[in-house]
Order: sequence, then C-alpha cells, then structure tokens
Amino acid sequence: MADVDQTDSIEMERRGQLVRRGSLRWVHWVVVLLSVLLTLGIWYFSKNQVVQKNQEKFDRQVDQVIGLVEERMHLYENALSSGVAFIDANGGETNYEQWLAYANSLRIDQVYPGINGIGVIYNIAPDQLESYLARERASRPNYRIHPEHDKAEYWPITYIEPAGPNAKAIGLDMAFEENRYTAVKKARDTGGAQMTGPIVLVQDAKKTPGFLLYTPFYRDGKKPETVDARQANIIGVTYAPFIMSKLMLGTLASEKRQVRVRISDKDAVLYDDNDQEIGVLNIRDMSPLFTKVVDVEMYGRIWHFDIETSQGFRNNSSIEQPFWILIGGLIMNALLLGVFILLTRANRSALNYADQMTLALKEKSQNLIKSNHDLEQFAYVASHDLKAPLNSINQVISWIEEDCDDLLPEKSKEHIDMIKNRCQRMMTLLKDLLEYSRVGRFEYSNEPVSLQKMATDIMFLHGTDQNFSCEVTDVNINIPRMPLDIVLRNLISNTIKHHDQDSGVIKVTYTEQSDGHSFRIEDDGPGIPDDLHDKALQMFQTLQPRDKVEGSGMGLAMVKKIVEHHKGTFELEKGRERGTCCIIFWPFE
Repeated sequence: MADVDQTDSIEMERRGQLVRRGSLRWVHWVVVLLSVLLTLGIWYFSKNQVVQKNQEKFDRQVDQVIGLVEERMHLYENALSSGVAFIDANGGETNYEQWLAYANSLRIDQVYPGINGIGVIYNIAPDQLESYLARERASRPNYRIHPEHDKAEYWPITYIEPAGPNAKAIGLDMAFEENRYTAVKKARDTGGAQMTGPIVLVQDAKKTPGFLLYTPFYRDGKKPETVDARQANIIGVTYAPFIMSKLMLGTLASEKRQVRVRISDKDAVLYDDNDQEIGVLNIRDMSPLFTKVVDVEMYGRIWHFDIETSQGFRNNSSIEQPFWILIGGLIMNALLLGVFILLTRANRSALNYADQMTLALKEKSQNLIKSNHDLEQFAYVASHDLKAPLNSINQVISWIEEDCDDLLPEKSKEHIDMIKNRCQRMMTLLKDLLEYSRVGRFEYSNEPVSLQKMATDIMFLHGTDQNFSCEVTDVNINIPRMPLDIVLRNLISNTIKHHDQDSGVIKVTYTEQSDGHSFRIEDDGPGIPDDLHDKALQMFQTLQPRDKVEGSGMGLAMVKKIVEHHKGTFELEKGRERGTCCIIFWPFE
C-alpha cells in the first residue's frame, strides 16, 4: 500500500510540473536562440556545400566529355583494327569488291556515327607504281593518283567506302601534304594507330577542320619488332577521315550537357561550341561559374580541351539555395516561437485529454488480457475434450472393420480407411492445437543442450528409416530445452512429411552471434515458393491437398509462435531453387 501511495505521489508531482509549464519559460527562449544560430550555421555550411557540389558536378561533366571523346575514338580505332585483321586474313591484300563487301558489313552509318568512311591506303614504291595502277585500273579504269609531289614513295587512298561522298579522296596521295605524310609514317614506324594534325578534307565542301586516323598492317600479318623492319615490311594502312564538327556533334550531344567545349591542336582550333547550333541547356554563360583546361594525348597528338559551364549549368546549380535556406530558417524560427506559445496554451487541454485516454486504454487493456486468457482456455479445453469422442469414433470404426471385414465391398473399405485417416488427422490437429495453446503458459530456464543429440533423438523417435539423414553442428548450448525440442521436432517432421523423394538430407547449422543463437534448418525437398511463405506461416494452412499429406497445418505457425515468444525471429529464406531453409534467431536469455 505504501508503494502505491509513493507511486501516486510521484505521478502527481510529474503532473504538477507539466501544469507549471503552461507558460513560456527560459528554456523556450534558449531553444529559439539556438535555432537562430543553427540556421546561420546551416546557411554558411550550405553555401560552401553548394560551391563544392557544383565543382564536383562540373568536374564530372568534364570527365564525361573527355571520356566520351576518348571512348568514341577507341571505337573508331577498333574499326580500323578489324579492317587490318580482314586484310591480314586475305594475305595482306584486298581488292575493290572485297573491301566494298567488308565495309558494307560494318554498317558504318549505324555502328560508327561521326565517321566519314573507312578505307585502305597502300605504300607504293616507285618501281611498284606501274603494276599497282594496272591492277586497280582493271576494275576502275579512271583510277589515278593525285596530286604530283617530289617524295620517293606513294601513299595513295586506294579504297574508301562509302565511295559517293568521298569520291574526291580516291587516289589522293598522303605524301603530298606534310600533316598527312608525317602521321602515316609515324603509324608505320610505331606499329600503332596515329592521328594527323589538323587538316581540311578534300571531300569537305565547308572546308572545316578535320583529321585522319591510320592503323598500319605489315607482311605476314605481324608487326615487326624494330623500326627498320617495320619500314621494310609495311604494306599499308587502314584509315578513316573525320570532319571534326560532325564527329563532336555526334559524340557530345549538346542538348544533354551543360558545359561548353573548345578543342584545339596546338594553335589550330578543331572544334568550338561557339561555331555550332546549340541546345537550350548549352547557351553560353558570359561569366561561367567554372572553367577547366585539360590536355589529352590522342594517338600521337595532344588535344587541348577548354571547358566552361553554360547558362544551363547555372540554371540547374541552385546557387541561390543558401539564401533561401537562410530566409526559410528565419521563418521557421518565427514559427517555432509561435508553436511554443500555442503549445503552452494547449498544455492543460492536452493533459485532460491524456487523462481520459489513459483511463480508456487501461479499460481496453484489461479487456484484451481477459479475451486472450479466454481464447487460450477455449483452445485448451476444445483440444482436450474433443479427443474423447474422436477416440470413440475411431474405436467404433475399428470394430466395424473387424466384424464386417469379409462382408464389406472394396469401396466401403476405402470409405472406412478414409474415416480412420480423418480421425487421425483430427487427433493430430487437436494435439497441435493443444501444444499451440500452451505456448507462453510456462516459462523455461536455460539448461545445457547437445544440439546433435537432440536432433538424433528426434529422428529416432520420428521412426523414419535410414533413407533420411540429419547433419547437425556438434555443439553444446545453453537454451530452454523443451521449446527448442518442439521447434526442431516440428521442422524435422515437416521436412520428412512433405519431401517428394524416398530419401533426403536435413542440415541443422548453428552459429553463435554476439547477442543470441542462430540456427539454419535446411532440406533438399521440393521447397516452398517465395510467394507462399506468408501463407505457410499461418495456422491450418497446407500447401498440398490434405489427402496427400497428413498434417494439421500448424507446424510452422507453432514454431513461429514459440520463437517469437522467446523474443526471437523466424523466417523462410527466399530465392531458393529447391529445398526449404528455416532461419531462426534465438536471443540469449
């Protein structure tokens, strides 16, 4: 009684404190002041964060732009390398018809956007010129090498596809112009892909900057080890011409980026967004937020990337966010003060309402406790008292079977067997219902348990033949014995009962965790589909017709109730192709 009076006194004191808080106190003003200081701190921090975030966003877009250009150039290099492989497969030679068929198979306009074509350039010595021209004019009478020059060798464009838009380039000798000639000799000497300096393609009517990309091929289909050997064994190069603006517009879709790009090779400008039609997001910002200069090695050349943010970058960078954070924070501080005033005024009304709700909750809690007790008692009585009439029915059926065994037709005997099976199933259901109702009625203490011995005893008592085996972690643990025994017995029984084979393996794996026991009970049976896991854990639910599998449908439901009663968790592992895996976590008690 004294304890009750002391508790009531404490509750009254707490209630008095809440009542006294019905007006603004110093703590409210401290909270408002701290909130203002926090708002200023967040404003300063967000301002720096926005700058850093935008810098990182710009750097990502810079890396993306350069990465796209490099990736596209590697794609073209692969196309030329595959052309080399094609020629090597033909013994280092190809004719016009073969190259036409090969180029058509590449589907250049679809697979290699931005490329003007793909062709072959042969290295012709002066003493080979006459036979070379005779061979090519056999299929193309008008073929000629142009323009004239004073070099001691020829590098004419022999084939280029598609031929139509590149007609002016056919027969063009790379030796006539220094950028073209230097790059093709460098490709020959290095044995790798090389790019020319800025040039104007003869087939480009607009005379805009462009370049050529060469990949060499040699006799016997192998790259010689030394420069001298490469010069002696060169056959020619596969090549691709590029108009820089066409290449970049195909590679860097301006409507999808928020940075502007200018690419130059030494003093020559290859590409400039200022010279192109641009998307809405890529409008020039006269005072860009960020700029960056990057030099990239590109097949023997150095491309100079000048990249700056566009107006679209500014519009999508939330640079005014810190200002609005400050304004919003100050407004929130004002609202906070208003909330404090409203809360203090409403405090007494809230206390009265809380008193009413407390009384109602106490009444509902008492009714719920009584209902749960009545339900448990009903389940216990029903499962216990219904056994007697079932036993009597089963006994009467047995007498009928004994007395009339010779007189009954086969169909009637089947009906009698069906009645006996139904009685047995009902007995199993009542037995499981009785055990289910007892969960939580008793408290069990921890005791030493040999997990392997417990599983072995369960297998023995189950009466299964030797076709089913149980592999168990050999470990001794401290855990309530009886509840764990019921859990394992139900899971092992379920496995054997629902197995679709005459033999099987059950694995019980134990792992000790920092805060409890972890069990995995696996089998190699048919398993339970993921979408039926919830149904399988409900009472009286079976996944097969009851005529095929004897059972009450309460096994997994009982296991789940026992484990959760001991503050644990029970679940079925998902994503298994076969077999069922039950995962149990049983916390230390």
